[in-house]
Amino acid sequence: MLGVLGDLVEDVVVWVTGPLRHGTDSTARVFRQRGGSAANVAAFAAGQCPVRFLGCVGDDPAGSGLAAELAGHGVDVRVAQRGRTGSIVVLIDDAGERTMLPDRGAATLLETVPDAWLDGLTHLHVPAYSFDGEPVGTTAVDALRRVRSAGGTTSLDASSTGMLEGFGRERFLALAEELAPALLFANRSESAYLGLLVDGRPGPERARLAATTVVTKSGAEATTIDVPGEAPFTVPVPPVGEVRDLTGAGDAFAAGFLAAFLDARLTGAEASSPGVQGAPGAAGLREAAARGHRCAARVLASPGASCAED
Repeated sequence: MLGVLGDLVEDVVVWVTGPLRHGTDSTARVFRQRGGSAANVAAFAAGQCPVRFLGCVGDDPAGSGLAAELAGHGVDVRVAQRGRTGSIVVLIDDAGERTMLPDRGAATLLETVPDAWLDGLTHLHVPAYSFDGEPVGTTAVDALRRVRSAGGTTSLDASSTGMLEGFGRERFLALAEELAPALLFANRSESAYLGLLVDGRPGPERARLAATTVVTKSGAEATTIDVPGEAPFTVPVPPVGEVRDLTGAGDAFAAGFLAAFLDARLTGAEASSPGVQGAPGAAGLREAAARGHRCAARVLASPGASCAED
């Protein structure tokens, strides 16, 4: 079973239909959606593999409603309830690009992960947002260590350059080096900022993550997969139609990739990648990226982390 630990919040998605006009009204469409990178990954993965979400929401109707909505997608939801539920205002421009104004609220208040929440997990995925704030940061690291010690695998998502700048580049790299996840997801700017992949080549910090396959997304351009001990290779992104809102596309990619990654591990159909225990080889990783691309394509025309058919 896939576990995902992190934020479950309300997204207030604003599709701006023209330039923002300072000091007066600007035309827009506003949508309220379930949000939080970890919750989005869990929701998108639920139709592809068994998945459990671990987190904290407010002790309020909003938190209870978000947990129920996530469970409605088939996710096994395990949440503590404290404080007030977080919200993120997401401004979307005409090109679909996002500007986010987060108030994570209770998402940072997860104090402990009971053993029962980790029972049955073979893989735990944690977006880097979960390292930013306490007590959730300490709790996330502890959960990752416990899954590894029980024989499971783990993955991280770099989340955003803004988050990484606030958290500290060296601090994140040192933590990733210590945790040694099987996979690290990042977009092109995050991977370059961390010194992991620069202009399509392994960057100056790449050798520090000697046990980690780095998966670098690049929008409509090919995704680069850098397996330890091998030359990086790329997986093309199929053309998509309308792109109105990029919110959740990275989370959907991670969901599809992780579901395929776990499928390949279960079938044992291919030799493992060098240096990455339990990871599929190149063909399995190519298929994982292809499934991630298909999953991400489904959200690009819908508001927030949703699909047109939801």
